[in-house]
Amino acid sequence: MTSASSYDATPSPAPAISTVGELRASGHQQRSLRAELRENLLAALAAGIDPWPGLHGMEDTVIPQLERAIIAGHDVVLLGERGQGKTRLLRTLVGLLDEWTPVIAGSELAEHPYEPITVASRARAAEAGDDLPVAWRHRGERYAEKLATPDTSVADLIGDVDPMKVAEGRSLGDPETIHFGLIPRSHRGIVAINELPDLAERIQVAMLNVMEERDIQIRGYVLRLPLDVLVVASANPEDYTNRGRIITPLKDRFGAEIRTHYPRELDAEIAVIRQEADLLPDLVDVPDFLIEILARFTRNLRESSAVDQRSGVSARFAIAGAETIAAAALRRATIHGEDRAVARVVDLETAVDVLGGKIEFESGEEGREREILTHLLRTATAETVRERLRGLDLALLVSAIEDGATVTTGERVTAREVLTGLPVLGESDLYDRICERVVGATGTGPGADGANAAAIELALEGLFLARRIGKDSDAGETVYG
Repeated sequence: MTSASSYDATPSPAPAISTVGELRASGHQQRSLRAELRENLLAALAAGIDPWPGLHGMEDTVIPQLERAIIAGHDVVLLGERGQGKTRLLRTLVGLLDEWTPVIAGSELAEHPYEPITVASRARAAEAGDDLPVAWRHRGERYAEKLATPDTSVADLIGDVDPMKVAEGRSLGDPETIHFGLIPRSHRGIVAINELPDLAERIQVAMLNVMEERDIQIRGYVLRLPLDVLVVASANPEDYTNRGRIITPLKDRFGAEIRTHYPRELDAEIAVIRQEADLLPDLVDVPDFLIEILARFTRNLRESSAVDQRSGVSARFAIAGAETIAAAALRRATIHGEDRAVARVVDLETAVDVLGGKIEFESGEEGREREILTHLLRTATAETVRERLRGLDLALLVSAIEDGATVTTGERVTAREVLTGLPVLGESDLYDRICERVVGATGTGPGADGANAAAIELALEGLFLARRIGKDSDAGETVYG
């Protein structure tokens, strides 16, 4: 088995076998879909290969449950609030499929050459014998995904009578008059249905026989097809369990219901942001401490009584925030001609400006949304300051400001201007120690001024939040004094 982590890499060439006779001579053994997934998963685990690349914070909770469901051969529904990685987890299942699998060339349902199931394919197999043509299907083509919407029809998922085929002279009872829907066309593959509760009840009823008896019932007649399909789905737990929008028999068809969750550890939250956000790395540097602030900010929102936790706070909130501060840094650097764009503390406010609409607040908080976001962002910043600058004595900087010095920063102020405007602290190396703690080291070259200014801004913001110095913001400038 090719490792799951190589799924997105360039696929290897398909086998050269082109007929069923050659396939048999090669020793190829047919496996059911569930056996294929089970054996490939167990092989990966035995070899120490991570079958779930790019998933963080679920290693000890969700993933073991999903692995047990796959080994058991169960259809699976993932229950979780928005932005918990449900869709990504479902798509990662593709990595457990064989990279290439043989199909009857030109068959409508991609049937295995050893087991044709439609009338047309059985007739072709009987006529051609060992010369039955074989094609090869990549595992990426064996995963189908459907977002459940109120306008989804039985024809979309199961199938319907094709009037063109009837017009050609076939009778309505002829199985060849059927135009197959998404689930039958996913034969020998995985079909994922996102937001399952949004399917109308009549569509859910249509899925019952497909999932259990593997029948297709269309317009009053039954077509027996031994479909080999793994059905996986995602849903919000409130819709799935509380509102009665899932019919009980369909719930019973899913062998495993698995609750997902947001990352429980800060490091996992940060890893998700870094992995998913497009931070324009060729153009912008986003220091780690800013990602940490956004991660803490997101976690604070998830714990706030002012936020509607039934809707959740998606990981996409922090991802969009990180991309926003990267864009703000690039805009500022471009306007002022800086040699390298580096995100700074002043850019965090831009995230608050654009992200408020991604949060659903409790009804009693109307009009206080901006205040709540600002307060929780400051809380996250203070937590990061404590973590990064714990034990560092900033009394010299406080004394200089108390004696009348000010430090000006903001989106209209370049990093070099911030650094040259710092009060002189005699022979102290305090600024160097702040930079070492926050961004790793002081340095020279493109981006050094930006990184150092970002570190100093964090220290100043921490002093302000601790009420040791003052702060005044107006018209693109922030003055600490």
